[in-house]
Amino acid sequence: MGIDEYGGGQGPQADVLVVTTNDIPGYRVEQVIGEVFGLTVRSRHLGSQIGAGLKSMVGGELKGLTKTLVQTRNQAMERLIEQARARGANGVLAFRFDVTEAADVGTEVCAYGTAVILARE
Repeated sequence: MGIDEYGGGQGPQADVLVVTTNDIPGYRVEQVIGEVFGLTVRSRHLGSQIGAGLKSMVGGELKGLTKTLVQTRNQAMERLIEQARARGANGVLAFRFDVTEAADVGTEVCAYGTAVILARE
């Protein structure tokens, strides 16, 4: 698995800056817009579940599940950014992920944070 298959996050030219911190050096918050989130629920397909079950007996990384989780997190983050952009934000502070099981049929991933309008100092 290459770095592109299990990485995530923003590129260097992002128009909405997303950070896990509550502030950003060199920027000031001009306006707090409010909470934004991106949500997705993914089910596991039978092939990956069987492969994961077999792999768990001998140990090691479950690469198929890792790749699926990365894709799921990236999709949730993309949706959060779309919502922030639609509300006029150019930044999201205190960004987090929340992951839960969804009724034994899949995994729910929620990306959330506080949408803000940032200005360079």
